[in-house]
Amino acid sequence: MTPDDLKYSKTHEWARADGDVATVGITDHAQDTLGDITFVEPPKVGAALRKGGEAGVIESVKAASDLLSPVSGEVLSVNGALSSAPEAINSEPYGAGWLFTVKMTDKAELGTLMDAAAYNKFVETEG
Repeated sequence: MTPDDLKYSKTHEWARADGDVATVGITDHAQDTLGDITFVEPPKVGAALRKGGEAGVIESVKAASDLLSPVSGEVLSVNGALSSAPEAINSEPYGAGWLFTVKMTDKAELGTLMDAAAYNKFVETEG
């Protein structure tokens, strides 16, 4: 199930906006493709991220993948629970498996991301 209240990138990250702060994670499709997630290297708090730029690394039993930021801004917090329990991304990619929060520098970037229907269609055609 792809939540309707999120925005999605073509690199399978999601953003949930609350004012000028976005919570970021990876999609259910991404975690399913990666398999069992074993390690997360989140961005550093205070780091400046740019939309589409590298924000960290996610490692699974299958591969290591770059984590890209769906929006530009400054990292406000990271999900510290993932350091000891990265599998939360597999079980709750839209909940407890969130990765980091960003104070957005340009909220208009959210408009360049896909809604749930467009993301689902993208995933169908990508395969």
